[in-house]
Amino acid sequence: MRSLSSSAFGSMAKLSSFAVLLVLLLSCSCFSSTEAYDALDPTGNITIKWDVMSWTPDGYVAVVTIYNFQQYRHIQAPGWTLGWTWAKKEVIWSMMGGQTTEQGDCSRFKANIPHCCKKDPTVVDLLPGTPYNQQIANCCKGGVINSWVQDPSNAASAFQVSVGNAGTTNKTVRLPKNFTLKAPGPGYTCGPAKIVRPSKFVTADKRRVTQALMTWNVTCTYSQFLAQKTPTCCVSLSSFYNETIVNCPTCTCGCQNNVTEPGSCVNPESPYLASAVSGPGKLSNTPLVQCTSHMCPIRVHWHVKLNYKEYWRVKVTITNFNYRMNYTQWNLVVQHPNFDNLTKIFSFYYKSLTPYAGLNDTAMLWGIKFYNDFLMQAGPLGNVQSELLFRKDKSTFTFEKGWAFPRRIYFNGDNCVMPPPDGYPWLPNAGSRPIVSLLYPAFTILSLLVFLLAFAQ
Repeated sequence: MRSLSSSAFGSMAKLSSFAVLLVLLLSCSCFSSTEAYDALDPTGNITIKWDVMSWTPDGYVAVVTIYNFQQYRHIQAPGWTLGWTWAKKEVIWSMMGGQTTEQGDCSRFKANIPHCCKKDPTVVDLLPGTPYNQQIANCCKGGVINSWVQDPSNAASAFQVSVGNAGTTNKTVRLPKNFTLKAPGPGYTCGPAKIVRPSKFVTADKRRVTQALMTWNVTCTYSQFLAQKTPTCCVSLSSFYNETIVNCPTCTCGCQNNVTEPGSCVNPESPYLASAVSGPGKLSNTPLVQCTSHMCPIRVHWHVKLNYKEYWRVKVTITNFNYRMNYTQWNLVVQHPNFDNLTKIFSFYYKSLTPYAGLNDTAMLWGIKFYNDFLMQAGPLGNVQSELLFRKDKSTFTFEKGWAFPRRIYFNGDNCVMPPPDGYPWLPNAGSRPIVSLLYPAFTILSLLVFLLAFAQ
């Protein structure tokens, strides 16, 4: 009995030690809450590639390219801002296709003044219309980078930088550190620079391949929690079989508070609307939303429209409530189990996303160029809409328990808030359908005819 108690005590001690170790691991700083993972785009990231193309007497010339490998999340105006910290006392002698926002203190230089002397420079893209002698390939888009699926030809941005006071060989160059990427606000977390195999380039005639002298990569991932503390869009629902319209949850993206925060939202019929839209917040892209119960800049409405024998139809409407934002190259990502049988889509482009092999339940939708790819600011033109036709799979299709509504919706890469499931439009019970009240008079008339025939005999 004593040996049994000793064994049990030993097991409990080991269990307690394991529990303490588990708590320490969970509280360890190595598990950062800022690490990002998107279930619908598990491999999506932004990769910054730094290619050293030539050596100079005191440093090197490099081409820095920002690749957007995210399927549906892009960088909108006013564009990206890239920063880092030099490892030593490097300076930037000159740049093409980009510029630093500050020059810094270059007082120690007498003759040639560098472009930037800051220890932690911040670089932005040049604007469209930049003179050709200041451009390189993939530059000068105002920092706008489209998503990889939606517009792969414009999913990269680049600039050239001439670095001085740096190493002049592969062994003496020190990699920059503490990379930051704003697009245009927070949201991205960048890892350390890592030396990789030198990039290779094919000449225009495709008969020769050259390569960089040295290459390092930096990978940045997105977290919606870091980008903004409050949601940016919400979803409302309706159906043909129920009169109920399920609106976005109240105060989804904020609450109306014009008492203590005047100007937090705008009434579309206000005579001061024009002055509010062009106010001081316009330059900083501060949202100015229409006064609604949800206070979201974007609302997505999913309406189950029609039911056929072999098909069913849905209407999707995206409405812009932000008076200070025109969403160019917008996109919508919808997760629903019937997307494996999507038959027809009207007035939108469509691409199936398969984040996991064998699972085809996610679709990316976006507007047709020069037609409805430009979601205007709040007002009469501030919406786009389309209809989707699905073929029924008899083994899974049903209108019960909210099956016809999406599981998840993203707008421009941000997860939209769905209504609570218990508030979805419900399917009427068979016993309450009006067809019963229509059959009852027919049954009464038939009974009366039988009675009259029997009486006549």
